[in-house]
Amino acid sequence: MNFKDKILAFMKEEAYKPLTFKELLQVFEIEGKMKKALLVALNELEDEGKIIFTRTERYGIPEKMNLVIGILEGHQKGYAFLRPDDKNLKDIFISPVDMNGAMHGDRVIVRPMKVLEDVKSPEGKVIRIIERANQYVIGTFQKSRHFGFVVPDDKRIAFDIFVPREEFNNAQANNKVSVKITEWPDKRKNPEGTIVEVIGDIEDTKTHIEAVLLAKKVRQVFPEDVIKEAKRVSEEGIHELELKRRKDLRNLPIITIDGSDAKDLDDAVYAEKINDDEYKLGVHIADVTHYVKEDRRLDKEALKRATSIYISDRVIPMLPKELSNGACSLNPGEDKLTLSVEMIINKEGKVIDYSIFESILNNRYRMTYDDVTEILENNDEELTKKYKEIVPMLKIMEELSLVLRRKRDLRGAIDFEFPETKIITDETGRAIDVTKYERRTSNKIIEEFMLVCNETVAEHYYWLNMPFVYRIHEDPDEEKMYEFSKFIHNLGYTLKGNEVHPRELQQLLNKIKNTKEESLINNMMLRSLKKAIYSPDASPHFGLAAQYYCHFTSPIRRYPDLQIHRIIKDQLTGNYSEADIQKLFERTAMVAEQSSKMERIADEVERDTDKIKIAEFMSDKIGEEYEGVVSGVTSFGIFVELENTVEGLVHISNMVDDYYIYDNEKKELFGQGSNKIFKIGDSVKIQVANVSIAKAEIDFVLI
Repeated sequence: MNFKDKILAFMKEEAYKPLTFKELLQVFEIEGKMKKALLVALNELEDEGKIIFTRTERYGIPEKMNLVIGILEGHQKGYAFLRPDDKNLKDIFISPVDMNGAMHGDRVIVRPMKVLEDVKSPEGKVIRIIERANQYVIGTFQKSRHFGFVVPDDKRIAFDIFVPREEFNNAQANNKVSVKITEWPDKRKNPEGTIVEVIGDIEDTKTHIEAVLLAKKVRQVFPEDVIKEAKRVSEEGIHELELKRRKDLRNLPIITIDGSDAKDLDDAVYAEKINDDEYKLGVHIADVTHYVKEDRRLDKEALKRATSIYISDRVIPMLPKELSNGACSLNPGEDKLTLSVEMIINKEGKVIDYSIFESILNNRYRMTYDDVTEILENNDEELTKKYKEIVPMLKIMEELSLVLRRKRDLRGAIDFEFPETKIITDETGRAIDVTKYERRTSNKIIEEFMLVCNETVAEHYYWLNMPFVYRIHEDPDEEKMYEFSKFIHNLGYTLKGNEVHPRELQQLLNKIKNTKEESLINNMMLRSLKKAIYSPDASPHFGLAAQYYCHFTSPIRRYPDLQIHRIIKDQLTGNYSEADIQKLFERTAMVAEQSSKMERIADEVERDTDKIKIAEFMSDKIGEEYEGVVSGVTSFGIFVELENTVEGLVHISNMVDDYYIYDNEKKELFGQGSNKIFKIGDSVKIQVANVSIAKAEIDFVLI
């Protein structure tokens, strides 16, 4: 136990009362030079928010002083909610007058006050700001002769940032800019700042994409030393000794199946039927750890990123292209190092035997989802002839995937059938089409193979009691499920009992398939479930109805997979001592937390940039008419989704044929005079009225 831990442990004792610095010196019997060490430790603990230095110059534990630490989630109207670090505590409402200069995202200490009768949350007051979250803010610059303001893109930041004339730094009106805050807000004034970067004009789509990436602090460029290391390790080649110690699979017709535009091929598959009752499935994953060694520059950069980010016109990779598209990618006709899982699966879909080992392979064919699907669904003559060597194996793969899918269905795994959006761009990056991305036969084959492989690896290392990084999905919150149950009851559906099993949710999804309310219930169910995260502790995955699960199959684009590969390889070669195991427990906890955090950011970036590109695609469609389906009903209007998944809002102010009242229980708008009702699933005709690329918003009017 280090010095800081000893101090904390002492202060957490039941009998502890806040003490002064001198009193703590006496308690710990500290003299001479060690006085400074105690002061440094106390200051660090205070900076971390673990202890409080009171006005009476005493040190204490926040929770013992009726104080709560957490992160503020702001609202554009000026108030905020504290999301406590202690997940057992309720969120705390902070009124604008009690923010005390704090902003969205800040880590703060709050003193709870009274419980409001009309809200579910206690009310509190910010008494100290531990850490500022918004040193730099992205927004639109508005200027006058002597001063200007930056209007933040993130509406949760409730202040415009004042910019003195001498801090414009050549920014022009309606430029998208990055402003550094030099003076924080208080009750009497807005924050003040200096413009440090002009991103571009707000009329340019690329400006808004760049603004999203900057706001989320996405690392777009690899440092020079990381590029140099990537080039060096990728040019090393495969040593003869490495070949000898691995299982050689180069004689097998192993293939990859990916999207036609994929460049980072990290998983290859092979299947055969052993007899009438058993299949052999091989899942072979790029051995990225051979090139990316722990704690070297490449690895540290990969951990900071933790995931590749896929936006419509490019990929922001976790690893430099020399590795992600080159040395690590399982490109056809090249010898590649891999980590393999071979499974024997019976006709019930149960893995009855398996082995995990290091290997080398040579990808026989780089197949695409479209080509494999055309062979299996339509018996395409030209493709069947071209790939005649592997067509029998493709049919076995399809058969096996159906066996695996049936097993997952029986245990009650949830399978959301969301129509994913695919944005097609030209060579300049401009959006030229928006379509539905279909999950066809080949996509489902690879999905099932990766799922069973991930489960097999997770269970194996669970029973070895090794430190590990699991993918977990906690049971849904009872209150949210109750609200969801009430919601579907209004649509004529029910859920049984208090504790909901994933099988019951999947049965509901089966019932609503191809109905008007399918999209709405899908979305509402997803919002009612918790988000899957990474964890060093094994617990079931609710959505998959799986007892053990991990991410093992994509180490080129996800850091947890890379960390798992390291654990597996060192365990296979017996490289772990007791001390190593203890360090590994700490590392897996850190990797899980960092990866979950960066995954959330990547999801937000992909969602926000997709909205901008969809608005860009629709920007020259003003005046055009389409048929659509009502996908959402709110008090301020109805959302309409077109066949190509583009969604726009018909604002209630544009529904001029009647006065409409919103029914929150039924999620309907009701016309007082006409008795006309707008509800989810209704077919409507719309005209595109307005498009704002800057706000990523599309406005429709009803025809």
